Amino acid sequence: MRLVLFDLGTTLVDRAEGFRRWAWEFCAEHRLGPDAAAWLVTADDAGRTGRPEFFRNVRTRFGLAASEQALAEAYLERCPALVPPVPGVLAGLPRLRAAGWRIGVVGEGDHQLAALLCTGISGLVDGWAIAGPSGPSTSDAGRFALAARRCETGLDGGWLVSADVSAGIAAGLCTVRVSPKRGEAQLSGSAAAEEQVQPEREAGRLQPDRAAPGAAAEPAQHRTVPDTAAAIALLLG
Repeated sequence: MRLVLFDLGTTLVDRAEGFRRWAWEFCAEHRLGPDAAAWLVTADDAGRTGRPEFFRNVRTRFGLAASEQALAEAYLERCPALVPPVPGVLAGLPRLRAAGWRIGVVGEGDHQLAALLCTGISGLVDGWAIAGPSGPSTSDAGRFALAARRCETGLDGGWLVSADVSAGIAAGLCTVRVSPKRGEAQLSGSAAAEEQVQPEREAGRLQPDRAAPGAAAEPAQHRTVPDTAAAIALLLG
């Protein structure tokens, strides 16, 4: 069985859109001003700001009576339900399984596990390893190995799909790097995925042994694509 591991936060779910939805709800609940949602998005810094620091800043900025802990707990309970799957994922994952792939998911944090369950992606994959307080605390390589075991297969010849594939390369995996700008050109559904990927395939863009004129060919075991739907299409061949 061929194995592919997807990094949940950068390829399967749209965390940025989920946070924006939460910010709008939060502003409506607390009756904040029209610019508050944009401030929340900036203060979040794409999730790089720690939650204690973030909610301390939120509480100070808007003079909220609720404690930082209460705000953080409410966020962790609500936000995963607002995170949508990336376009093309819900249609593409079943196609991979039908083609004989074992599909695993790796990630970090209880909020990612909640998003995996809320989006329905958990029912479309064979196993996952989400590090965090309620999950395994291990290295990237250990997490990959655990996900493979839960998919009842091994890592040999396996693939990693992620925005950052350095850990996968270090672990000896083949990789598909999803461009960080994937949100600018996301596809919607399997039909749209085929519509975009087919011309690219015909032009040699997704062929492992061909490259644009004047450019060095990417190694066949390490590829780059614009979005998750294109990554799935590449794996399907």
